Amino acid sequence: MTTLYLARHGETVDNARQIMQGQTQGELNENGVLQAEAVSREWASRPLDAIVASDLKRSIDTARIIARPHQLQVITTPLLRERDWGGFTGRFIPDLKGEVWPDDIETLENLLSRAGDFLAYIRTEFPGKKVLAVGHGIINKAIQAVYYNKQMSEIPRMTNAEVRTLEL
Repeated sequence: MTTLYLARHGETVDNARQIMQGQTQGELNENGVLQAEAVSREWASRPLDAIVASDLKRSIDTARIIARPHQLQVITTPLLRERDWGGFTGRFIPDLKGEVWPDDIETLENLLSRAGDFLAYIRTEFPGKKVLAVGHGIINKAIQAVYYNKQMSEIPRMTNAEVRTLEL
């Protein structure tokens, strides 16, 4: 059985400012670095065979901090990228309430398909291994929705640097 430890990246400058990041690279703020370091300390003595991250900077930076005590290289995949928020990217999140969604937002169908592809990738590439994967709030929600066969609205929001366990 493969164990997937699904993590969300540490807090970013834009998280703190309530800016919709989507697939922008993002930069960890001081709190985000501290959050990643706390996860690194907590997980230092736990066995991990691989560390995977979204190919966006905020996840890679978080994963590298967590990987240090394990001396593991971070493997990146675009399957773990955050949802593409199209025209909402870069906007102040509270201002988006009630707005009509632009046509260029990644569809829910595509997001859930990518989540399923990510789970298949982990099962195929890391059979029987313990893998910590650093993703983002919405893609992580989609991964859990596919895993538990639930609606995304039924999956509790992940906080920055939170880790959840999925047995594949």
